[in-house]
Amino acid sequence: MKKQEIDHILTRMLDSQKNVSDLNLTVGRPLQVESDGELVAIEMRPSFKELTPFQTEIFALNLINQERRLAENLIRNGSCDLSYSLPGKARFRVNIFSQLGSFSIVLRKLESKIPTIEELNLPNAMHKIAKELNGIVFVTGATGSGKTTSLACVLNEINEDRSLHIVTLEDPVEYQHPHKKSTFNQRELGIDFDAYAHGLRAALRQAPKVILVGEMRDRETVEIGLSAAETGHLVLTTLHTIDAGSTVNRIIGMFTTEEEKQIRIRLADAVRWIVCQRLLPKVGGGRVATFEILGTNLRVKDAILNGESEGKTFYEIMQAGKAFGMTTFDEHIISLYEQGLVTETTALAYASRRGIVGRGIDSIKSARGEATTDIEKLEIDRGYKARA
Repeated sequence: MKKQEIDHILTRMLDSQKNVSDLNLTVGRPLQVESDGELVAIEMRPSFKELTPFQTEIFALNLINQERRLAENLIRNGSCDLSYSLPGKARFRVNIFSQLGSFSIVLRKLESKIPTIEELNLPNAMHKIAKELNGIVFVTGATGSGKTTSLACVLNEINEDRSLHIVTLEDPVEYQHPHKKSTFNQRELGIDFDAYAHGLRAALRQAPKVILVGEMRDRETVEIGLSAAETGHLVLTTLHTIDAGSTVNRIIGMFTTEEEKQIRIRLADAVRWIVCQRLLPKVGGGRVATFEILGTNLRVKDAILNGESEGKTFYEIMQAGKAFGMTTFDEHIISLYEQGLVTETTALAYASRRGIVGRGIDSIKSARGEATTDIEKLEIDRGYKARA
């Protein structure tokens, strides 16, 4: 299989549906694309009704293109990451992995245009993050929830407003930032550095004011990231956690019990914001992002230092901190329902606390004059005493 054939297949897959985010090649399945969160099979000629192990392996080897490091990673670790360009069309973040003795491939489409905070209707807290001078900011969520895009928006705002040196450590480089007011050095894992910890340690000698770390994957990277935040750098990074509380617990859990007190102190001093994201099905098709945002204050520092307790949970702090840009998932989901962007079923399905979201939806319905229950014709049973 030649590069031209691969490019032709990828182009056909991209053009087959609107809002394509991922291309999926799995043995025993046809060529598939993910559109608005749903996998859709692609019709092609010649037909690929069921991909064979040989076809996915040939496809994978062509994407690897005799890159020894990638081949070794695939054999030793069972997967490898790379980037692939479709000239004049798109760039992809590619993951090739083995399963049941064959190879599968997922290509995530990377956007070429860097969106702004306003274009994506991100919370106002993102503007505040772009103005931070130091500390560490975590953007968390599941794979494909838009963490990289949100961070790209923040970096773009910094690039528009401030003249700084920005170093990014990514796997792979997704958004390519032009030099505007700021100067960018974007480094790709496996090509420009061999591990996040090594790249981050080197970045401290490259005189940046802002450092983007693609992911805090291990304890060593977290330690160096905290050190960078403590020495006057602004560190932006991601984690795969579901909410603000689990983010703090995940970081503390990377260290031993003996180190817990010290890491809590360092974390309380260094953390500026924790932004958690989820993507929800949108009314009329597509997806819409919902956020949970925790900013730093004395109550947050106390909860990090001493742990959560009754009346001092991160959830309650975010509920009380709305005026400072904080919000819970539940509050944000209720606002999305009020704007008509999500259905009641979706809002309840993605809620952290269904009771709170349910009451919020009932309040909105009441204000609109809509029924809040499907129970009808309630009346007093006047014959109850007579039957008794």
